[in-house]
Amino acid sequence: MTLIELMVAIALVAIIMAIGVPSYRYITYSSRIAGEINSLLGDLQFARSEAAKEGVPVTVCASTDGTSCSGSAAWSSGWIVFVDNSTAGTAVPGNAVVDSGDTVLRKYPSIAAFDSFLASNSAAAFTFNRDGFLINQTADPVTLTLKPVNGTDTKWTRCLAVAMIGRMTVQRSGTGACA
Repeated sequence: MTLIELMVAIALVAIIMAIGVPSYRYITYSSRIAGEINSLLGDLQFARSEAAKEGVPVTVCASTDGTSCSGSAAWSSGWIVFVDNSTAGTAVPGNAVVDSGDTVLRKYPSIAAFDSFLASNSAAAFTFNRDGFLINQTADPVTLTLKPVNGTDTKWTRCLAVAMIGRMTVQRSGTGACA
């Protein structure tokens, strides 16, 4: 192999890398964001179906430790799904608090440290009743917005809207804000 052939090969590799790296970045960002939003969507759908199947309130709430609700609308720290059917003492079923009689069904750890996942209307929990409807919500719908922390590249923003009737939709926002 001559020096000229080696230089041509290096130039071709550089051109291919210049074309391929931005595409790889798009694929990794898109895949990560879609995975995170779909994980919460899946857990919300699971909670709704469990509430309907078992006939008891089931709650999904933001959680920092995987055993209790954090009371914060920052879903980036993770979340839990639990049967919210307390019968202990004065605990009220569907109160969005993990009481002694409640069972945690699923735990989701914190998402990527460089992503922001916040709920509109400071919603820290979603509780579904036996009919699959949300209870204890004041806004309709509640929108959870997932975007990279840098906030400059809005094409990655995804929004999950949860309506009072239990319907959930995911939107892709090119502006960084959800409709």
